[in-house]
Amino acid sequence: MDEETVHVTDVIRLGQLLKLAGAAESGAHARHLLDEGEVHVNGELEQRRGRQLGAGDVVTVARPEGELTVRLT
Repeated sequence: MDEETVHVTDVIRLGQLLKLAGAAESGAHARHLLDEGEVHVNGELEQRRGRQLGAGDVVTVARPEGELTVRLT
């Protein structure tokens, strides 16, 4: 399991965060991850690429090489 911390000053959309954290190569790849049920926000399944995230949110992405956890501060 990999873990990463991302500092945000305001809000960031989930699709943007997935690309920033390296979990998705593009917006289309982010959409695919969400459609396949690979992304959870704060422990709950999330399928909206435009969901706004802020400090305190935790995003978990299931990947073939292992789970990635991204904590926003």
